[in-house]
Amino acid sequence: MTVLRSVALFAVAAVAEIGGCWLIWQSVRESRPWWLAGLGIVVLGGYGFLAALQPSSDFGRVLAAYGGVFVAGSLLWAMAFDGFRPTRADLLGATICLAGVAVIMYGPRR
Repeated sequence: MTVLRSVALFAVAAVAEIGGCWLIWQSVRESRPWWLAGLGIVVLGGYGFLAALQPSSDFGRVLAAYGGVFVAGSLLWAMAFDGFRPTRADLLGATICLAGVAVIMYGPRR
């Protein structure tokens, strides 16, 4: 059950982190309304709290794992919202990052 909770938190936190950044990007880079940047800041703050809910108490390990989730999640977000089509190299890189997440979070400990 702990692994399922952790994976769910990674997924929700990825949406918050990527979505918050995307909202700010839309406001600043795409000349969308200013309040999107404000909403993005709030959503990014929510990401920080979600990351703190992970069962592991090892901050560095959790944040490193979020990095891998962020890489793969960003590609998925770009495909869904920006019409991005990943290359084989993009997919390979995301797969390697997700494998790293599995090792970092759920692999053997010393």
